[in-house]
Amino acid sequence: MTEQEATKRVLVIDDDRKLCGLIADYLSPLGYHVEMRHSGSEGLEAALEEEWEALILDVMMPGMDGFEVLRELRKTSQVPVLMLTAMGEEADRIVGLELGADDYLPKTFSTRELLARLRAVTRRAKVATPVEDPATVDLVSDGLIVNEAVHTAILDDKPLDLTALEFAILVTLMKAKGRVKTREQLIEDVSERKFDIFDRSIDVHISALRKKLGEDAREPRFIKTVRAVGYQFVSK
Repeated sequence: MTEQEATKRVLVIDDDRKLCGLIADYLSPLGYHVEMRHSGSEGLEAALEEEWEALILDVMMPGMDGFEVLRELRKTSQVPVLMLTAMGEEADRIVGLELGADDYLPKTFSTRELLARLRAVTRRAKVATPVEDPATVDLVSDGLIVNEAVHTAILDDKPLDLTALEFAILVTLMKAKGRVKTREQLIEDVSERKFDIFDRSIDVHISALRKKLGEDAREPRFIKTVRAVGYQFVSK
């Protein structure tokens, strides 16, 4: 096995060359092989042509910005994406999450936080990797069939294109068998890290998941909002 094969490959897409260098200098001794692209178009090309453990993607870049890169990437790839926002603006975070980002960091991040977030998004992406017989019993409800072992979700005979986090949320809710899950419980179950209590990211991911399920939040087929508490999978 070569040194590159033994390490975890991370692609950083950011026009700030100094920041890219700092990220590479920090992650490389920790077992990461870091490559850098300094424009959205070059980054997208590299992201689609090669296999990566994760992407670190800047929002603000000239030409093709991070949102456009993510939008194009998610048409064919579910590689974990950690987005960087210049000021940590909530609007940027919400847009990124809705487009399929797995997490975000303001550019004022500490190196320790970067590593923690990076490990979290890659761990979530691998949570459904089969470790036993892939013929694990499916989770089934009203035309929805989910197999956690092989990371598939099928609704009315059509496969669903879910991000790793959306899939984890769906599995968690289905396994709860009708019990209400608070936002804090969902965050703990699927994220393996602490969120700010005011963080709206779990709601954004639920909203994205509902869209892919064809849900009407007023008359939910699968995911019911329990006001001021959390969410419940409507078991049938």
